[in-house]
Amino acid sequence: MNTAHASLPIDKVIPQLCDAMSANRNCLLVAQPGAGKTTRVPLAIIEDEKLGSGRWLLLEPRRVAARLAANYMAAQIGEDVGKRVGYRVRGESKISALTRLEVITQGILTRMLQDDPSLEGVSGIIFDEFHERSLDADLGLALCLDVQGALRDDLRLLVMSATLDVKSLLAVLGEETPLVECPGRTFPIETLYRNAPARERAENHQCKIVSEALSSHEGDILCFLPGQAEIRRLQRVLEERLSTDIDICPLHGQLTLAQQQEVLRPSPQGRRRIILSTAIAESSLTVPGVRIVIDGGLERVPIFQVRSGLAKLETRSVNAASADQRRGRAGRVAPGVCYRLWPQDRVLASHREAEILQADLASLVFEVVRWGISSPRSEIAQLQWVDTPPPSAINSAVSLLESLDLLTNEGGLSELGKQCQRWPTQPRLALLLQHSIELACPALGCWLTAWFEESIGGSSCDIEAIFESRHSMAARLLKRWERSSKQWAGRLNCTLDIKSLTPMPVLLARAFPDRIAQKQGGDKDKSLMRFKLASGGQAIISSQQTLSQSDYLVAVELDGDAAGARIFQGIAISKKQLESCLDNASQWNPHIYWDNNSGRLVGEEQRRIGALILDSRPMQSLPPEAVKTALLDALRSRASFKWSKEDAQLIGRLRLLRRIVGEPWPDVSDEALLASMEDWLGPRLESITRLDQVDRLPLAQFFKESLDWSLQSQLSSIVPTHLEVPSGSHIAIDYREQEPVLAVKLQEMFGMTETPRIVDGKVPLLIHLLSPARRPLQITRDLAGFWAGSYFEVRKEMKGRYPKHPWPEDPSSAVATAKTRRHLSQ
Repeated sequence: MNTAHASLPIDKVIPQLCDAMSANRNCLLVAQPGAGKTTRVPLAIIEDEKLGSGRWLLLEPRRVAARLAANYMAAQIGEDVGKRVGYRVRGESKISALTRLEVITQGILTRMLQDDPSLEGVSGIIFDEFHERSLDADLGLALCLDVQGALRDDLRLLVMSATLDVKSLLAVLGEETPLVECPGRTFPIETLYRNAPARERAENHQCKIVSEALSSHEGDILCFLPGQAEIRRLQRVLEERLSTDIDICPLHGQLTLAQQQEVLRPSPQGRRRIILSTAIAESSLTVPGVRIVIDGGLERVPIFQVRSGLAKLETRSVNAASADQRRGRAGRVAPGVCYRLWPQDRVLASHREAEILQADLASLVFEVVRWGISSPRSEIAQLQWVDTPPPSAINSAVSLLESLDLLTNEGGLSELGKQCQRWPTQPRLALLLQHSIELACPALGCWLTAWFEESIGGSSCDIEAIFESRHSMAARLLKRWERSSKQWAGRLNCTLDIKSLTPMPVLLARAFPDRIAQKQGGDKDKSLMRFKLASGGQAIISSQQTLSQSDYLVAVELDGDAAGARIFQGIAISKKQLESCLDNASQWNPHIYWDNNSGRLVGEEQRRIGALILDSRPMQSLPPEAVKTALLDALRSRASFKWSKEDAQLIGRLRLLRRIVGEPWPDVSDEALLASMEDWLGPRLESITRLDQVDRLPLAQFFKESLDWSLQSQLSSIVPTHLEVPSGSHIAIDYREQEPVLAVKLQEMFGMTETPRIVDGKVPLLIHLLSPARRPLQITRDLAGFWAGSYFEVRKEMKGRYPKHPWPEDPSSAVATAKTRRHLSQ
């Protein structure tokens, strides 16, 4: 193998790395930016006979990185790509029988594992740039570890990056996993901070820093921006203000391979270049000639909102690990400088949060169910995750897949799910493709899937209008769209001739049933039209858009604001089309609910899609079981009970027992009682149709009667309702507050020196000693102490006020009485 090239820091540790990998099936490599790990390590591995004679897979986070890395390594060994070094990305493959190193994107690995879990012929897998923690990388590693444990104990895994969470990785790879570390290039990098003035537009400030860098330093400039919109804005400003002898080169994932390769080559005329890049240049790619980095300090990431079921793009500050990666780009070929466009004292998060903790997990759940996890809600933790997927996101994903009819209620793949698994794309688009075959419009399915996958977008909110005018869009966009569509047409074995756009609303409604939207009306100034989503959220669209006049839409692209998600792309759909494509839209189903406005139960038959009511009509009679369910739902929505005085006393007694004794006494908090209403209240609701009737029922008594007889029989002795006091009266104990209270006239307690207790002597009563007018004179838990002390102050004050009542000098030996002196003398 021809390896004649300049020395890189990684070359010094490659022998150590290969030895570690030959002795262990898993290994970690931390190599700083500029070390050369991406292009040197894989070539060394396939040359080392100790590491197997099969293929090795190198995983890259992006298609552009995979293609460029493969081309670069093939050139290093003097071959065309596709021989010993090849690549495979979505819809494109350059490999052959000679290929020993296959550079692939992370999603391709999942597809390979699903097709052949044993990975026949593969010696090992290299996870490059794992610090980015993409969803596909985390899933791929979890599946590979599962394969290691069950099928291939000889499968080798190498995880490498410049910044790794070593502790978390060792927890899943094994504490004995060797760690090899390598420094990066040693060219010094000067770091300068240039925070923008408060009200200056970002592109104007960035242009000033570019001008400063051009005049102060040598070399090309790599400028990091969060997205294509920011790249276009800065490009326009630079073209207006800079001389024409400088090349301005955008770099992002939507460019063709040829365009990307052009940016990654030095200018043939020797002109200075300014590369305006998204995060794709942060790692994996080396841009030659760059000695200056200008880092805007921002990144744009989709954050999944579990509540709304939508992803919201957020522009936020980069983390420290990413900032260091970007800075390192300035020191690859010579001493460099990095301008950071934020205050020097700003504190950055240490690492990027794993995508698995903040993404829509529908694709992940679909894949793990295919893998054999039949109950993802409870069993997904069976796989070894660096970060376990959040249960709330898993539940949301399972619910979505069930609503798409891709999963059964038991958690396995449905028949439709099994048909969709053959299409290598996300579940919604696989479903769209499958339905396009059933509706005899596969070409339309291919164009739509490619449009979504390539994020083509368009100048209109109306997807149908975009398709109608697609041949007049920018040639670059159309070419990319057509290329991806042809790849899908090859899989579906169809042409790309769209016969009609008529089925489009139906295809999109089936793939996005939760995003069907019903018009609600305009806002106060009529500038926005409001729609209600089938998922229950609200959506808005400008009243100037033609789509705003439609009664129903499929809002396929929205932001993540559940209170008013803005519709970016959608398509009009008629009620008739909805009824034809969704079973529940054409079926009348009973719906009985409590109407707070009218204060009564309402019974309707409805045709609905999720939260949307298409039609309704009154029910002639209300089924008893449905009435019961509606009443219970009304109580839950109220979230509390209207206890009578007797009910409050009984509930107070039970709460005291739960607090002091615990099991087997039940939890009688409002939350627990509401959760168990079907058991103790449901059977008592026969012939009840109004909520005020429920409020008049002896609810606490019903609950008591649902308890075991042994508990019911103990209740009166452990927490009695009344206590006999020395006067002979039976005084009620008040259990409505936290502590049980005995409110009794002071004279009725003469002679009692020990505070009475309940719950087998565990709980002293709080004694409210009352005046003859039944006003509190003293509150105590210590009767003996009261008689010996405070009583005499009370006696002095009260004796003259209530002379007809006894106030003895020795209350502990006096006769208790509820009567006055005159009655006592008779």
